[in-house]
Amino acid sequence: MSQPFVQKRRQTVTANVGGVLIGSGHPVVVQSMTNTDTANAEATAIQVAQLARAGSELVRVTVNTPEAAAAIPEIVARLHEVGLNVPIVGDFHYNGHLLLRDYPETARLLAKYRINPGNVGAGQHHDANFATMIEVAKDFGKPVRIGVNWGSLDQSVLARLMDENARRSDPRSGTDVMIDAMVVSALESAQYAEQLGLPHDRILISVKVSSAPELWQVYRQLAAQCDYPLHLGLTEAGMGMKGIVASSVALAPLLTEGIGDTIRVSLTPEPGAPRKLEVEVAQQILQSLGLRQFLPQVTSCPGCGRTTSQFFQELAQKIQDYIRDTMPDWKAKYPGVEEMQVAVMGCIVNGPGESKHANIGISLPGTGEDPRAPVYQDGKLLTTLRGPRIAEDFQALLEEYVERTYGQGEPAGV
Repeated sequence: MSQPFVQKRRQTVTANVGGVLIGSGHPVVVQSMTNTDTANAEATAIQVAQLARAGSELVRVTVNTPEAAAAIPEIVARLHEVGLNVPIVGDFHYNGHLLLRDYPETARLLAKYRINPGNVGAGQHHDANFATMIEVAKDFGKPVRIGVNWGSLDQSVLARLMDENARRSDPRSGTDVMIDAMVVSALESAQYAEQLGLPHDRILISVKVSSAPELWQVYRQLAAQCDYPLHLGLTEAGMGMKGIVASSVALAPLLTEGIGDTIRVSLTPEPGAPRKLEVEVAQQILQSLGLRQFLPQVTSCPGCGRTTSQFFQELAQKIQDYIRDTMPDWKAKYPGVEEMQVAVMGCIVNGPGESKHANIGISLPGTGEDPRAPVYQDGKLLTTLRGPRIAEDFQALLEEYVERTYGQGEPAGV
C-alpha cells in the first residue's frame, strides 16, 4: 500500500463507542444510518446487518417515538442472534430527554447518543432537557456526539452572535456568522456536558452543512479550538453521482489535512436500492486517500477506440463484484488480502504495464489484437489465456493467488 498523502492527524482524545475506538490514535471510522422505521425491529435489524456486513463500523438509528425506543432491545437481540455486535447509535431530536429517561434498557444498549443542541427544546427547557440526556449518558457510561446542523441551529446562539456582529464596525457576512454560531453551539454544549460531569473523552462533535466550502470552513475553525474527536459528513449530499461527488469533494481536503475521526456519506438512495452504497463510498474515499484499506483495489482502463468490445468492462465488473461479495470470508481467512492490487486492462497500450504493477493482472486483447490475454503475477508473466472461458479462468487464478499468498501456504512466487 502506498503511503497516504495526508498531513499528521489532528491530535484528539480517544472515545470508546461500544468497543470501537475513535480518535487520532486510531483509524478513521466508517459509519452509516438506517432509513427504516425503527419501531419495525425486524426491518431495522435486517438493514443494520446489511450495513455492518458492507463494512459500517457504527450504525445510527432514529429514536423518535416511544415505539422506536421500545424496539431497540429487540433490534440488538436480533443482531446478536446472527453474530453481529456492531455498535448502535441512537439519534435523538426534540424528545430524547423523555425517551432516554423512560426506556432505560434502550439507554443501556445504545453505544452512543447523538444530541442536536438545536433540537433539545427552547428557552428555559433547553438546558434542563440537555442535562437530562447527559445525566443518562453518565449513568450508563455512554459517549455523546454533539451534532450541530446548520438547518437546525440553536437560534438563541445565532441571534446572540448576529447581535454582536451588528455592533461591529466591520460586520462579517451572514454565512461567516452562521459558521461561528455552529462552532460556538458545539463547543458551549460540550463544555456544559463536562460541567454536568460527562468525561472529556466521552464527547464527540460534528458540525454539518450541505456545501463543501462551508464544510471546510466550519471544520477547520472547530478543529483549531478543541481536541474532541470529530465526525465528518456533508449533510443532505443528494442522490447518485451528485451525492458521491459532493461528498468526496467535501471530505477529502479535510481528511488530507488530518481533520476527521469518523465519516459518513449521506446519500439519498434510489427507490428500492440497498442502503449500503453510502458505506462503500465512504470506504472508497478513505482507501483512495491511502488512509485505510478495506478490500483489494481493481484497476481497469476507461476504454477507447481500441476496446470496442465490452468484454473487459464485463470482466472488470465481475471481478470487482466477486471481490466485494467474497471479502467478508476472505478477511476472516486471509489476513492482509485487503492490500492486494488487481488489474483488468483492455488492450496492449497500458495493459501489460498496469498488469505487471498489480499483484495479479490480465491484459485483454483490444480491437484487432491477437485473441490472447497474458496474465501477470507479481510483475512476471504467469500464463496466457485463450478461448471462451477467459473470465472463469482468470477468476480461478485470482482465487489460487489469494489462497497461496495470504493463506497458510507459502507466498506466491516461492
